[in-house]
Amino acid sequence: QVQLVESGGGLVQAGGSLRLSCTASGSRFSINTMGWYRQTPGKQRELVATITRSDTPSYADSVKGRFTISRDNAKNTVYLQMNSLKVEDTAAYYCNVKTYNLLTYWGQGTQVTVSS
Repeated sequence: QVQLVESGGGLVQAGGSLRLSCTASGSRFSINTMGWYRQTPGKQRELVATITRSDTPSYADSVKGRFTISRDNAKNTVYLQMNSLKVEDTAAYYCNVKTYNLLTYWGQGTQVTVSS
């Protein structure tokens, strides 16, 4: 079983920045892909960004050029630096981890609210 602890959400004005962190613990299997998803009420959870163990990132078109995903494999931690935040970025952000044996784990979510 993997436990994911997220931090860094909060309230920020449009144009501001936030940095999310997520640390994984308890995994008997190596972690492959780490990433972030987000969800607003009444909508499906959507991909924000992912990063492979070899540091290859992938982004949703809506955040390209504004968000940067990174990871520290020694700490089993993934980060999401969010710059130039927009009101439409407001959502609950969820950390996601996939292991090499194809198991998937989710964090509890952290709220990001961007005010105009």
